[in-house]
Amino acid sequence: MTTLTDIEKSARHYRDARECLAAIVAAMNDGIETIKRGNMKRLKKAVAEAAERHDDLKALIEAAPECFVKPRSVVLHGIKLGFQKGKGRIDWDDTDQVVRLIKKHYPEQVDLLIVTRENPAREALAQLTAAELKKLGVSVTEGGDAVFIKPADSAVDKMVDALLRDAVEEVAP
Repeated sequence: MTTLTDIEKSARHYRDARECLAAIVAAMNDGIETIKRGNMKRLKKAVAEAAERHDDLKALIEAAPECFVKPRSVVLHGIKLGFQKGKGRIDWDDTDQVVRLIKKHYPEQVDLLIVTRENPAREALAQLTAAELKKLGVSVTEGGDAVFIKPADSAVDKMVDALLRDAVEEVAP
C-alpha cells in the first residue's frame, strides 16, 4: 500500500532530478549569453554589411529590368533574384466608416462585402444553469480529479519541462 511518506520520498527524488536538469540548462543559457556577448559586435557588422550588399544588388536589378524579361527571375550563386508580380493588398483605417459607405453605396452587396460574426458568449453562458445550457444544446463537462505534477515555473523550469516532455514522448509507444 502506497503511503504519503512514499509519495513524499518520490517527490524529493523528482525535485532533485529537476534541479540537476535546471543546473545544466542554466549553465547552457549562461554559455549562450557569453557567446552572444562575445559575437554581438561581429554580428551587427555582418548584418549591416549584408543589408548594404542587399541594397546594392536591388539597385542593380532595378536599373536593369531588361535582363529579366524572360525569364523574370534567375538563380545566381544560390540567390534567386529578378522580378515577380507584387502581392496586392487593401487596407483601411476606419472599419466603421468602410461599413457605412458599403451600406450607402452598395446596399445590394452588403451580405457579400461585410462579414457578420455571431458567437456565443462563453462567460455569459457559464452563468446559466446546467438545465438552461442543455436547452441551448450546450454540453457541460464536469472537471474530475486528475493527477498533476507541476513546479512553480521559472524560465529554466519551462525549458526543463520541455526537455522532459520531449523525452517522455520519445519513450512512449
